[in-house]
Amino acid sequence: MNLALFRERREKLLNFYRDREYFARLFSTALPIALQNLVMSSLNLVSVMMIGQLGEVSVAAVGLSNQVYFLLTLYLFGITSGSAIFTAQLWGKGDVPNIRRVLGLALKLAMAGGTAFFLLSVLLPSFVLGIYSQDPQVIRLGSDYLRVFGWSFLFLPVTFCFSAVLRSTGDVRLPLFVSGTALTFNALLSFLLIFGIGGLPRLGILGAAVSVLITRVLEALVLVGITLYRRLPAAVSLVDILNFDLAFAARILKPIAPVAVNEVLWALGVTSYNIVYARISTESIAAMNIASSIDNLAIVAFNGIAHACAVLVGNRIGAGEETKAFQYAGRSLGLGALGGLFVGSLILLGVEPLLGMYKVSAAVIDYTQRVLVIISLLLWLRASNLILFVGIFRSGGDTRFALLLDAGIIWAIGVPLAVAGAFLFHLPVYLVYLLVMTEELTKWLLGMRRFLSRKWIHNLAQTL
Repeated sequence: MNLALFRERREKLLNFYRDREYFARLFSTALPIALQNLVMSSLNLVSVMMIGQLGEVSVAAVGLSNQVYFLLTLYLFGITSGSAIFTAQLWGKGDVPNIRRVLGLALKLAMAGGTAFFLLSVLLPSFVLGIYSQDPQVIRLGSDYLRVFGWSFLFLPVTFCFSAVLRSTGDVRLPLFVSGTALTFNALLSFLLIFGIGGLPRLGILGAAVSVLITRVLEALVLVGITLYRRLPAAVSLVDILNFDLAFAARILKPIAPVAVNEVLWALGVTSYNIVYARISTESIAAMNIASSIDNLAIVAFNGIAHACAVLVGNRIGAGEETKAFQYAGRSLGLGALGGLFVGSLILLGVEPLLGMYKVSAAVIDYTQRVLVIISLLLWLRASNLILFVGIFRSGGDTRFALLLDAGIIWAIGVPLAVAGAFLFHLPVYLVYLLVMTEELTKWLLGMRRFLSRKWIHNLAQTL
């Protein structure tokens, strides 16, 4: 009887995944996004390795400067993924004019954030970095880097907004091509400027900042230029950008605002973690920066699945096919969990040879190795949460619940445990990181309950 029941459930599960249309749509969308993230994370890893040749103080300085960039990107991600809720559903409905109106509003919000971060980075870099570290060498090096790097924050919002709308309307190849080319150029230019190759000045970490700035300018110009030239759905007009319709903005911001607030609060929570790691020791934050660069590489496939899931689920909801939307979401969750187990195993196998490429102290290597073991064992959990919150809840318009759960738990559980672990119990950085992962488990348990209830499905395209 039990064997028969097992076979029945196995067959039901196999039938659930025998959907060629789903896999064709998923991989045609997810693969280019994953490749774009793979290129980005791989080249970021190469950049960290190059900077790692300059010592752990340089690694810490650039890593903490990149926390400012991290905060901005999560704010931009909140704006663009929130607007993508509408653009994906509007694309399913075939409403291009409103897609461009949504993009115009997203650009205004994104540029406001980019300008604020630009001013902080260029005018007050020492103050900003002083929040994270008390090491004068780290603050001095990081301030020089941030003053140049901060200029790129004026161009990053444009790339984010156009890329998000292009992906949500099914054009995933153009952002992949432009970003992939730009990031490859950035890696090559960084190598030349960091080490002074080919007669160029040896600028150290400042060379990496100059390279990023040049790359971001070219990336934004090329992406916008091609979009306008080909008259793609994201070919927003100057009227759409400058025009401000209060009633339209209010309808759009109602679901977008919780996403943006969610990302900002979540980013501040992660920033708090990095403040804790940096206050433990310079070796600890250097280890976390190295581990993070490898972790970003490991998570690329799940970013692709999450964003593809958001497009597929959003399109189906916009077309009024809610049952199919739920099925697509469930399949994506299963793929994410299994993929997390597989990629986590690969990390365990590759830790030692990879860390042998860094010229840092034995303590940094030891801490990094222990953190990567934890990352590998819990990758399935983080992949599932990424798909739940980015791919499912947001595409279904359930942004208020996502805000309460995602941002609420990091501050109610994650940050207090990190502070207690570091400063009350004086734990090493890898055990503090393990405590932080408690928030991921809590989010997964409550998130799965919400997913199964189907209360996250909302057709927002009907409100415009």
